[in-house]
Amino acid sequence: MVTNTASGTRVDEVSSGIYRISTPIPPAAMPGGFSFNQYLVVDEEPLLFHTGPRRLFPLVREAVGALIPQERLRWISFSHYEADECGSLNEWLAIAPRAEPLCGQIAAMVSIGDVADRAPRAMADGETLRLGRHEVTWTDTPHLPHGWECGYLFERSTATLLCGDLFTQPGCAEGPAVTEGDILSPSEAMRRALDYFSATRKVSSLIEKLAALRPSTLACMHGHAWKGDGAALLRALGDALAGCGEKS
Repeated sequence: MVTNTASGTRVDEVSSGIYRISTPIPPAAMPGGFSFNQYLVVDEEPLLFHTGPRRLFPLVREAVGALIPQERLRWISFSHYEADECGSLNEWLAIAPRAEPLCGQIAAMVSIGDVADRAPRAMADGETLRLGRHEVTWTDTPHLPHGWECGYLFERSTATLLCGDLFTQPGCAEGPAVTEGDILSPSEAMRRALDYFSATRKVSSLIEKLAALRPSTLACMHGHAWKGDGAALLRALGDALAGCGEKS
């Protein structure tokens, strides 16, 4: 469903009750084109994962409004502190009176407790929050791909990993919202070109921590969402990263 014809912003269900909001950035504005995705979990306590940059707020707000009354939003979550992750956090807090930031304990301590207009709900590693029929678990992944506070949410009933900047794909994410094709090759090409992964010594253990969740859908922030054997694909990413950050 296209929610804004001028921008091309669209909404697609990628798992039961989980919707990708995607805005393409054309090649004229960014070489090769790009996309910014947010994920809305529609439930008794709706959750938005990523807000998008602040300037995209009107488009994201419009898309959320096509699915639920915007003021019903209960949780605003993100992987780490960065403009495309939480740039419009305070704009959302202003229009959703019950909404709270939802993040890891490190993010709450070093950034969100200060910059957010409402106190965050800080989640410990492995902590679970029930939204209704959906249930999300927070996993700490410091510096994977970047940011001490980095982490991800895993939705158990749909086996969906909201995986942020992992598997970032270039281009405008044209075509179906979900693919079963190769997203590792284009994401690796982008990583090699931009070098945006941290050189953490714990790549293997962090990858295995995510793979152990056995996701069947990977909800990527840039590009297509992906369905398949998520554990195998995560381990393939770990193999690709081996040697770039595993230093004693």
